[in-house]
Amino acid sequence: MSFDGVLLARHGETDDNEVGRFQGHRDPPLNDRGREQARALADAAAREGVRELWSSPLRRALQTAEIVGERLGLRPRTDPRLMEVDVGAWAGRRALALAVDEPEAYAQWRSGEPSFRFPGGESLEEQGRRVAEVLREIARTAQRPVLVVCHGGVIREARRVLAGAPPGMPVVGNGTVHRL
Repeated sequence: MSFDGVLLARHGETDDNEVGRFQGHRDPPLNDRGREQARALADAAAREGVRELWSSPLRRALQTAEIVGERLGLRPRTDPRLMEVDVGAWAGRRALALAVDEPEAYAQWRSGEPSFRFPGGESLEEQGRRVAEVLREIARTAQRPVLVVCHGGVIREARRVLAGAPPGMPVVGNGTVHRL
């Protein structure tokens, strides 16, 4: 299956991003910088000729998609399979604190090992399966180019499962376009 013309973008910045706090299914809004990043993403999407827009239903992604959609005259279609991984008990905790308090689990998460499960949450493998399912559906049915506004973990798992990238934690900037 070809993913040409399927573009992925991480949502704009939130206050949680700014301080290195795990969000998972937490639902903070974009901050001022995040809204600026969304406007820049809208310009990039216009240059790409985006014809369809999908989004995670989490507020930070949906706000980003709505800003893009306003610029392009498109309404985002939401799908819960595009949500960030459920980080369970890590929701709201700062990464630096977890690196000290739970160094083995933190290192396993950083490695991107698919079997890693967040305490009380989802495994990366489970996230990877749902992400692959929805992106395959989008690739089959969407008008291309299509922009999918989602989360850093979604992009990481899409690359691993669909593009054969090694597990790990690639740098995924807020409000930037990525291809599989």
